[in-house]
Amino acid sequence: MLGGAGLLLAAAPAQAAEVAYKTECIPPSISGLPPVEGTTKVEITAPAEAKVGDEVEVVWKTTQAASNNPDVLDLDKDTVKPTGTVKVGGAQTADLAVEGERSNPPIKKNSPMVLSDMKGKIKLTAPGEVTLTPDKYNINVSKPISTDTKCSPKETVKPGATIKVTDGGGATTGGLPTGLPTGLPTGLPTGLPTGLPTGSASATPTGGSSGSSGGDTSGSGGGQSDFTGKEVQIPYKCKTPIGDKDATSPVQINAKKDGGNYGLTVQFKKSVMDSPADIPADSVKPSMEVKLGGADKGTVHVEGPTNKEAIKSGAPINIPDLTGTYKPGADGKSTLSPGVLTVKALGTTTTCTPSKTEVSLEIDTAAQPGGAAGGSGSGSAGGSDTSGGLAETGSSNDGILRALGLVAGTVILLGGAVFTFLPKRRARLR
Repeated sequence: MLGGAGLLLAAAPAQAAEVAYKTECIPPSISGLPPVEGTTKVEITAPAEAKVGDEVEVVWKTTQAASNNPDVLDLDKDTVKPTGTVKVGGAQTADLAVEGERSNPPIKKNSPMVLSDMKGKIKLTAPGEVTLTPDKYNINVSKPISTDTKCSPKETVKPGATIKVTDGGGATTGGLPTGLPTGLPTGLPTGLPTGLPTGSASATPTGGSSGSSGGDTSGSGGGQSDFTGKEVQIPYKCKTPIGDKDATSPVQINAKKDGGNYGLTVQFKKSVMDSPADIPADSVKPSMEVKLGGADKGTVHVEGPTNKEAIKSGAPINIPDLTGTYKPGADGKSTLSPGVLTVKALGTTTTCTPSKTEVSLEIDTAAQPGGAAGGSGSGSAGGSDTSGGLAETGSSNDGILRALGLVAGTVILLGGAVFTFLPKRRARLR
């Protein structure tokens, strides 16, 4: 009976008082938003008493996060996962990792964040009073892509709970720690890049015999089959999911003759950034309408494959070559220029329209049945060739990601979704 009473006493949880502390939360650097300061309120629950050698569960309940979800994006159900650290002090010291489930109701813009309880276990190693103090924590949002917001105390935090630990004979003092807590931290953030590369990568035209942008672009050379366009600087005006954005990118159009048709390859030549966050496989799909001029009229649809592998935060983002088939609709010298660019990524669409364009390639053409002359380009120009002929080369050159709006659109949409991103001037929304 006495033993049973002792077990019951050890299992009785301590009803800890709420602990409040000033907190600074850092949004991903790609968002361009400043750090946010707010107040975090936490309740720590653990057994009131236990013995040396016991492994006890510690529960962190967030009763108030540092800020509301800002007015950028509604968060879907079960997309938010918290992880954190509880400082263990007193008779033994350690950093205890705690982790919550990815479980939350839908969270509207400008609404309080709802975080699941975080839990962890620690093995008690010395008699005395063991204090449990909430410390830093991280919020991961999984959609539309994974990103993290890191929050840390900006003042000394008071303990949220205390466990009275006995050595089995009733003693509660003396002794040194003889072990470390079991379990290792899981799911902690690995950080986001803090800058963008400033260099550029060169490109080798696919199928080009000269291998340079200064090759013959007239198409007048005898039995020539490979035509290398010149690199042209194209200013784009992009409609992103969160607003308009201007960008300029060097673009090159190359062609390979196949009978009376031409296989086109469009390359974006400049490297502009590393990935600001983890991007899943098969989530980014670019395409373009190449503009025809000179003897011919209409457009030619070219597109690239989606990213075959997930892209880790900090790794280069490569836009593959955009390919398609041009079926001429007129005799004479026809010109090809970069046209409207579209990027679909994670349920969003960004459309970039050239504010002015420039001819990249001029070739001699002969009209083919069903060719492009006078057409809108959707079918008369041959559309995209997805069944053969042109390889999906996966160019090593990074695309016009700034223009595509992946920075200004998809990624910032995600970054803004993380709950701590309210600028200081909007803190009154809390």
